[in-house]
Amino acid sequence: MPSFRVTVTIGALHPGVQPEEVLPFAAAAAEKWAVVEASDLAVVRGSARIIVRFTAEDTAAGWRIGRTVVDDLSAVAEPVVWTVTLRDGGRWYPVHPPHRDEQR
Repeated sequence: MPSFRVTVTIGALHPGVQPEEVLPFAAAAAEKWAVVEASDLAVVRGSARIIVRFTAEDTAAGWRIGRTVVDDLSAVAEPVVWTVTLRDGGRWYPVHPPHRDEQR
């Protein structure tokens, strides 16, 4: 099964949310729909960046799962910028949204 990752730059946290809660929350959001392979938090140019790697059947499903993670994250933090990528060999390639009628 193909491997995908959703990468989310996090802005402000909602009141009462602790920073250490955000990454497990994102991984749990992905686990509702996919097998989570890994999750990580990095600070890039002073901004928190969450990466959740997961499997999905195809690129449309991978994009929808990534979008769901971002939608769920908005309950605890502000997702500033996000991308979904697909692993092919040793490289990651951008995944674009499926046609509008396939997004949800």
